[in-house]
Amino acid sequence: MANHRDDRPLSELMTGLVADISGLFRKEIDLAKTEASETLNRAIGSLETLLVGLIFAIGAIGVLLAAVVQGLAAFLVTRGITEPNAEALSAAIVGVVVGLLAWAMISRSLSTLKGSSLKLDRTATSLQRDLDVVKERVR
Repeated sequence: MANHRDDRPLSELMTGLVADISGLFRKEIDLAKTEASETLNRAIGSLETLLVGLIFAIGAIGVLLAAVVQGLAAFLVTRGITEPNAEALSAAIVGVVVGLLAWAMISRSLSTLKGSSLKLDRTATSLQRDLDVVKERVR
């Protein structure tokens, strides 16, 4: 910044500085509110996806699992496995497959919720920039 002489009284300069800083902090608070709102909306969207994944997992276990287990058990019986063993084996196979699908959906949602998606990067950068400007003006 170029050094130039300002003939305004010190009280007027200080009043202007206080007004500038006050306005600046109001704008930063507004920015933080906006960014927090956007971050919260992203988090809510991820939670909704997580809940849908959980509902699908429960629905798949509750509705389709029984039919698939019975179908696989019938197939295994035709292949010469005794009925109790066929039912147990088919239940284990189907349970593992459905569990892996549910795990994939849940882990995807949790990874979206973690880390940088919940940080207020723009606000932090803007506050640092404003702090640097205030320091420069006070000098």
